Amino acid sequence: MADTRYKRVLLKLSGEAFSGEAKFGIDAPTLRKAAQQIKHVMEMGVDVAIVVGGGNIWRGSQAEKDGIDRVTADYAGMLATVINALALQDVLEREGVTTRTQTAIDIHSVAEPYIRRRAIRHLEKHRCVIFAAGTGNPYMTTDTAAALRAIEVEAEVLLMSKNGVDGIYSEDPRKISSARKFDCLTYMEALNLRLEVMDTTALSLCMENKLPIVVFNLDEPRSLERAVLGEPIGTIVKSEKKNVE
Repeated sequence: MADTRYKRVLLKLSGEAFSGEAKFGIDAPTLRKAAQQIKHVMEMGVDVAIVVGGGNIWRGSQAEKDGIDRVTADYAGMLATVINALALQDVLEREGVTTRTQTAIDIHSVAEPYIRRRAIRHLEKHRCVIFAAGTGNPYMTTDTAAALRAIEVEAEVLLMSKNGVDGIYSEDPRKISSARKFDCLTYMEALNLRLEVMDTTALSLCMENKLPIVVFNLDEPRSLERAVLGEPIGTIVKSEKKNVE
C-alpha cells in the first residue's frame, strides 16, 4: 500500500469524459484509460466510489429548450447515466476490478438499488462502487449527487474530472487564452466569483460538510494517482488556503 493522502475518494466522471474527443456516445479507448487509472489507485489501497454523468448521451437542459417537459427530460438523463455506469462497470471488470453499480431509481435487472450501508460495505471489501441516476430526483444535477454520495459514504475528498481542462480558471481557457488558473480557492471564493466549478447546491453542500474538492483533468498521465497522493494537481477548493502543498 502506498502512503496516500486520501484513503477513500469519490470520483465524479462527467458524461463528456466518456466520449473522449467525440461530441457524443462512448469512446472505448478513453473509457479503458480511465479504468486503468482507477484500477491503479485501488491497487494502492484507496477505496474508490464513482458518480457518473450522462451528458454524452442526453442533456436535460437542452431537451427542455427543445420543448420537452423538464421533469421528463431529467428522468431521461438519469437513464443515460445508467448506460454510462454499466459501460464503465464492464470495462473495470475486464481490467480485473470487482465492481458494483447502484442506482437511485430502481432498475433491479441491471443494478442494485442505492443503499448507503451496502455501498459502504462494498467499499470496505475494496470493491469499486458506481453510483448512477443522480440523486433520483429531477432538478438535481449529478454534481449534487457526487457531493451527496461523497458525504454519505464518508469519502475524504471529491475528485472532479473535467474534460480537457486541468483545473478551475477565471474564464473558459478553451475560448480565452489569457484565462487565469487558480491553484487553490476557498468555497466562498468559488461561490462569489461564480466560477463554473459545479452548481451552487453541490458547492454549498461541500462547504457545509468541509469536503475538499480537487478539480483536475483525468486525461493527463498519472493524474488520478497524483490526486490521491495529495500532489499539487489541478485546483483544490477547501475551507482555508493555508497548508496547501
